[in-house]
Amino acid sequence: MKLIYSQAAVADLVRLRAFIDEKNPSAAARVAEELIARVEVLCAFQNMGIKVEQAPLPADVRDMVFGDYIVRYSVHAEALSVLRLWHHHENRA
Repeated sequence: MKLIYSQAAVADLVRLRAFIDEKNPSAAARVAEELIARVEVLCAFQNMGIKVEQAPLPADVRDMVFGDYIVRYSVHAEALSVLRLWHHHENRA
């Protein structure tokens, strides 16, 4: 299965890494690498996440929690698209 990151998801990764880097550069690299590795696992287990009921197609959009981070993704026939990533304390409204 192909893994695709939206532009917003890439920007989220950059933002999260920069935020952590201000306090702990080694942790920033570690967190970014771990998030990417965990997202890759979703390709094999697409239905691991929780359906996002407020999405237009709830069966296709899911949230997966990895520690303090949430990954929103959509599942397609041949690809998994990472839509957004954020820390659970961030205001997502």
